[in-house]
Amino acid sequence: MKLLEGKTALITGAARGIGKALALKFAQEGANIAFTDLVIDENGKATEDEIAALGVKVKGYASNAAKFDDTQAVVAEVVKDFGRIDVLVNNAGITKDKLMLHMTEADWDAVIAVNLKSAFNFINAVLPVMMRQRSGSIINMASVVGVHGNAGQANYAASKAGLIALAKSIAQEVGSRGIRANAIAPGFIETAMTAQLPDEVRAEWAKKIPLRRGGKVEDIADVATFLASDMSSYVTGQVIQVDGGMNM
Repeated sequence: MKLLEGKTALITGAARGIGKALALKFAQEGANIAFTDLVIDENGKATEDEIAALGVKVKGYASNAAKFDDTQAVVAEVVKDFGRIDVLVNNAGITKDKLMLHMTEADWDAVIAVNLKSAFNFINAVLPVMMRQRSGSIINMASVVGVHGNAGQANYAASKAGLIALAKSIAQEVGSRGIRANAIAPGFIETAMTAQLPDEVRAEWAKKIPLRRGGKVEDIADVATFLASDMSSYVTGQVIQVDGGMNM
């Protein structure tokens, strides 16, 4: 039997990148997939088609994760379409990197709204569903900079640290209802964005990583699958750094 057979996963910001990798991995393990993105464009439709080809039910929803009312509406749609929500992955995120001296209020507010408030929005909407089921797994996609900080990313680091504390707090609040909450903190992951960095920059990154390589999106997806599945039924309130040992 597949690890996520019969489960429904809701993944935010999953039309591309790490979110898409998670959706594909979950689907390979038998989960039905509901995913959101700001718009469901050609990328979103392509993601739907790739997931559907794996033989599971899938639907993409256009939603601004930073808006509370949008989130309440989309979660209601997901429940209507799928009947239940077993896994929530808060993956939606943006960056607006600047040194604090040059960071504007708009830079700060935008990152906190998309990265952190969106997680509040979705957890708030999904918890009643999971509480009725008396089961569920919530996964917040944080970052190693949320654990250790990073110059030039005060807004991003603060949002990711908030996701870690949010997961720990939710784990304490609803553990008695059979609901778990954890965070994943990726390190340097090979994506389309990092592929654009100069070779010398990528080489310097690799020198700082004991495994001497950047991570793959599949590395994140594998850990997320563990946390989404019943294999992690006694794991909650944890932050798992997937960074090749970069920040021990």
